Amino acid sequence: MNDLTRDRDTEIRRVLVVEDDEGLRRLIVKRLQKAGFEVRGAASGGEAVEILSADSLRLLLLDQKLPDMSGREVLTALAGRSLSVPFVMMTGQGDERLAVDMMKLGAADYLLKDTELLERLPGALERVFRTLETERRLSVAEEALRESEQRFRSLFQNVSSVAVQGYGLDGTVRYWNHASEQLYGYAEDEAVGRSLLELILPPEKRAEAGQVLRRMAETGEAVPARETERLRKDGSRVPVMSSHAVVRIPGHDPELFCIDVDLTAQKRAQQELEEVLARNTALLHANPDLMFLFDSECRIIDFHTRDPENKLFCPPEQFLKKTCRAFLPADLAALTEEKVRSVLQTGQAAYSTYSLGRTTAKYFESRYVRCGADQVLAFVRDITEQRRAEEDREKLQAQLNQSQKMESVGRLAGGVAHDFNNMLGVILGFTEMTLEAVPKGQPLHAGLLEIRKAAERSADLTRQLLAFARKQTVAPRVLDLNETVHGMLTMLRRLIGEDIELRWWPGADLGPVRIDPTQIDQILVNLCVNARDALGERGTVTIETDSAVFDEEFCAQNAGYLPGEFIRLAVSDTGCGMDAETLSHLFEPFFTTKGVGKGTGLGLATLYGIVRQNSGFITVYSEPGQGTTFKIYLPRHEARTAAAAPAPAAAVHSSGHETILLVEDDASLLSMTRLMLERQGFTVLAAASPGEAMRLAREHAGEIHLLMTDVVMPEMNGRDLARNLLGLYPDIKRLFMSGYTANVIAHHGVLDPGVHFVQKPFTMRDLGAKIAEVLRSGPGGEGP
Repeated sequence: MNDLTRDRDTEIRRVLVVEDDEGLRRLIVKRLQKAGFEVRGAASGGEAVEILSADSLRLLLLDQKLPDMSGREVLTALAGRSLSVPFVMMTGQGDERLAVDMMKLGAADYLLKDTELLERLPGALERVFRTLETERRLSVAEEALRESEQRFRSLFQNVSSVAVQGYGLDGTVRYWNHASEQLYGYAEDEAVGRSLLELILPPEKRAEAGQVLRRMAETGEAVPARETERLRKDGSRVPVMSSHAVVRIPGHDPELFCIDVDLTAQKRAQQELEEVLARNTALLHANPDLMFLFDSECRIIDFHTRDPENKLFCPPEQFLKKTCRAFLPADLAALTEEKVRSVLQTGQAAYSTYSLGRTTAKYFESRYVRCGADQVLAFVRDITEQRRAEEDREKLQAQLNQSQKMESVGRLAGGVAHDFNNMLGVILGFTEMTLEAVPKGQPLHAGLLEIRKAAERSADLTRQLLAFARKQTVAPRVLDLNETVHGMLTMLRRLIGEDIELRWWPGADLGPVRIDPTQIDQILVNLCVNARDALGERGTVTIETDSAVFDEEFCAQNAGYLPGEFIRLAVSDTGCGMDAETLSHLFEPFFTTKGVGKGTGLGLATLYGIVRQNSGFITVYSEPGQGTTFKIYLPRHEARTAAAAPAPAAAVHSSGHETILLVEDDASLLSMTRLMLERQGFTVLAAASPGEAMRLAREHAGEIHLLMTDVVMPEMNGRDLARNLLGLYPDIKRLFMSGYTANVIAHHGVLDPGVHFVQKPFTMRDLGAKIAEVLRSGPGGEGP
């Protein structure tokens, strides 16, 4: 007997002897201890109750007659304290009726205190303890059985992916779990009591299924799982993997169980896989790249080309099953072997660019990726045209540098833009009109052209400042982000240079976004330029798109995130990365880590303003030496398809006989714009304030066709002026002009629907085209 068993036996064989005769009590205690029992004694019923209240003894050997109470009263007192202890009753009377009463009270045995008591006592108590232990084990087993039954019933009832139905030999449903309700559409109370065959089997399968089930009931053999169809409540059919089993319990009729697993998702996945395989095959054949499969010895074991006549070096029979040294120049063969070994050793993709030919050199780019344990797939692309376009890179770089020289005070951008655009408008307008009057051959003409160029560059700077301040007036439209990014790739590759690889990984089924396309241009140019500067001479820039959904709980735990559905635009580089201190100041205006003359510090601040203007947000991850990833999240537009890009407006000529009410608080700009309009044949009522405009409108006897008004003015804004004029001229068209709208006709820079707007400064041609567009629009000039 080990220690554990001994301790348990001692725990089980603990006895309290309650006997008022001290001599007899001592004899009983001594006799039981000698027999291996752990024994305590009590001289009265009250003492016994107190001992049992404080100590857990397994058996009570109780005298029927005690000085303070009877044995029955002791049991009552214990019950009052919620104590239940098995007991053996002792009495000096051989009263059969008393014995029956004690047994009814639950006595495990009844003993007479005669001369043989001490001899009988150990055996009697041993039998009682064995009985108690048997009852205990039976109770534990019954409880375990109940728990097991409940556990398995709960398992079958709540398992979500397996529909279980129990039924009798006649096919009547007896059991119907939750998964069956979900799969077939019948609630449990609808299914139980009905025929399983009629409930979920298609009519053409019922006869055969009935024979199978009868045979299963007779033989007891289970029906192996097989794929079949079942019928739903709504009449639709569902593919399932179905099996049947028989459960036989002695004394009960056999119970049959049907177990069904829904194959709808599997079938759909299989169909999708077939579609993916077909699509990949189509993509493979549509891929313009040459593909070569190398083994570990750098032998070409397979190849693919879309055009069988497109031979890179020589016919296939001259290089298949041969090492690259057999047909490639020595230096290129060595480079190829190096890349293949690197990919096999590290598992990381490798890249190389090289040229072939001397007189008419062609340039190629190869990407090597691991394919299986000991094979490498090489994609070879002809990049000759990209290399020949290298001379355009300096021009593009100069343009980019110019756009990054936008140094000004961002927080004052709105007010500065308003006044500055007014002045630029006057300069551009009078310059344009003067140019028309000066012949091209005269020196003055060239000087005027330079003035116009300078003014136009200043206007560009103003627009950048407005973008940073999130006050840039934009005309967003619904677009496909993948198409927009794809259309910029050529320009971006030229921008970052040929030694830096640009990867493009578009996501599938993104859904559209609503944003001004020029703002996407600004975002990508800023990020790619920063990535190029972080990389130095070589590295990789990756542009990715994907969908993302964030709920309130996620956003509460992740600062900076917003709930909703978003389209993610990510730009990553393998450059030098940034430390935590730099990241903390990243979007501050004028903060830059570049040297003097190499950056204004407005690039990322402008980017931040654009994203926030479009109700999006940005996250950045970077570590020193580990590169940087910018993730831009733009709200997914509700429409599922992007709107087609508007066609460029053709030059439009108005009739020139209309009357225009022109309102502008800047005297110089008012005079210049009036001259522009009059040169195009319009009758102009010029007002320097909204009050003057209202007076002219009331005094004018004829019709006023168009109100052309500044947006931000001292007395009232342009929109309020337009509303007031509608009372006098209900059909008047409206055209707003401004360098800064101050949310009067645009909320956070986004034009309100149907509003006609011309951005200051403007040219006479642009103004004429815009006026013609407004005049031919619907009533009120709110657009067609």
